Amino acid sequence: MRYNIWRPIMLVLVALITKSFVTNLCMLFGMAPGAAENLGYAGMVVAALIMYNRITKSRRK
Repeated sequence: MRYNIWRPIMLVLVALITKSFVTNLCMLFGMAPGAAENLGYAGMVVAALIMYNRITKSRRK
């Protein structure tokens, strides 16, 4: 089985884009910057877990 370099790169990109999107969206709706950053971090973790789950599920089949 060959190692696919694009899977970890996509995982990191999706996590960072999600963090940026959630943080900006929260600040747009008037949330404090610290709280928006924390919520963005939580969104990043959730997005990374979902993406990792999808990657490993497709590899098992």
